[in-house]
Amino acid sequence: MARQWKVLLVTSVAVMMALLDVTIVNVAMPALGAAFPDSSLNDLSWVLNAYNVVFAAALIPAGRLADRWGRRRIFLAGVVLFLVGSAACGLAPAAGLLIAARSVQALGAAAIMPTSLGLLLPEFPVQRRATAIALWTATGTVAGAAGPSLGGALVAWQGWRWVFLVNLVIGLPGLVAAVRVLRETRDTTPGPFPDVVGALLLGGGVGALALAVIRLPDWGATSAAFGGTLAVGAALLVTLAVRSGRHPAPIIEPALVRIRSFSVANLGSLVFAAAMNALLLCNVLFLTQVWRYDSLTTGGALTAGPVTAAALAPLVGRLGDRFGPRAVALPGGLFFGTGALLLARAPGEANFVADFLPAAVLIGAGAAFSFPGFGHAAFAEFPRTRFATGVAIASCLRQVGAVLGVAVLITVLADGSDTSLAVFHRAYQVIAAGGLLAAGVALTLGRVRARDVAHVPAAGPAPRPAGDTVAGPTTGR
Repeated sequence: MARQWKVLLVTSVAVMMALLDVTIVNVAMPALGAAFPDSSLNDLSWVLNAYNVVFAAALIPAGRLADRWGRRRIFLAGVVLFLVGSAACGLAPAAGLLIAARSVQALGAAAIMPTSLGLLLPEFPVQRRATAIALWTATGTVAGAAGPSLGGALVAWQGWRWVFLVNLVIGLPGLVAAVRVLRETRDTTPGPFPDVVGALLLGGGVGALALAVIRLPDWGATSAAFGGTLAVGAALLVTLAVRSGRHPAPIIEPALVRIRSFSVANLGSLVFAAAMNALLLCNVLFLTQVWRYDSLTTGGALTAGPVTAAALAPLVGRLGDRFGPRAVALPGGLFFGTGALLLARAPGEANFVADFLPAAVLIGAGAAFSFPGFGHAAFAEFPRTRFATGVAIASCLRQVGAVLGVAVLITVLADGSDTSLAVFHRAYQVIAAGGLLAAGVALTLGRVRARDVAHVPAAGPAPRPAGDTVAGPTTGR
């Protein structure tokens, strides 16, 4: 097997674990309630929320440090931390310890995400970068979409603890392979140490905003708690923006944000992630509450989308390499929006083949096209010395989008008097609007072509000489 494909396999396995744990716990919530009867549903919701908030807040600092200290080193540390957190989750005797262990998991995942693509992209020539991103993205998309179905199967088979312990089965062989295959890459001209205060401002700001969005359905949009948390998050991020313009080594370099293709693509990815994650949860609720499917049947019904996304990944990569990212991201939003509109017409009586399967295939195609399209656009003109930082920013925005999408869905569903079919139809219409909005953002990308940018531009678009190095295949620790 060619070296680049080994790197793709190793990094994709780690990404699969990290993103699988965003959604795999959803189906296990009833089992957790039975295991910890003294904990309220609000308390147990932090098994989900702690992972999402810490994951989103830690991504960019982890990516910044990886570019400086070495992407391989931070990647391996992230995998080890994630596996330790997974074992602690699976053995947790109390809900509080489970939530704490989920935070440890999230820190590991935050180190895995930016470093994985940062290690992968230098292995592929520029003209094949879209293929690499499409295959890497497909792994994450399939993992996130397959989380509820796999979680349901594991809970039915061995109970909720195996929702976490399964990571050891996947991750330990992957860790051994990563040590052997990956080679170190880093920026050899990193300059001053990244702004520690800026990292704290970023983590606090993203965490506060994510918390406000997560608790919106409980607090209400007019409550002091929601407004205060939102104001704190916004104030921290504004302070970060001001500080970043003055600090010699900001945690987010303003020059990166000024790369138009990167900024527009990340906006599209955020919008699509919000729609996609809202749909994943909406599908579970629709199938279980309206069509009355059990957890195993629900899991089986949800596999059509991930299978479609995985099958289309090689084709999407070739299309992106040939025609550019807009030609991929634009139809992705349209596919997704059309699939959601089909579900908005689904009847109350279950008919999987006629009323769910066609929509699921279209939605899987939408994910297969949109995420890689926006990912290709984001890094087509991005300096290779900041790949880990760029992936961290993109992943952070996707995670914020995921939190926002779920919060909007819960608000829409709670707006109805019950879980009637009409309420779900309205939710699917809102989700479809998100997909169509993502297509509109893709349209504004313009003509983006991948090129090798050596370094962060000091001012304007002109790149400086290269400063990124690659060490040997198994050393550099």
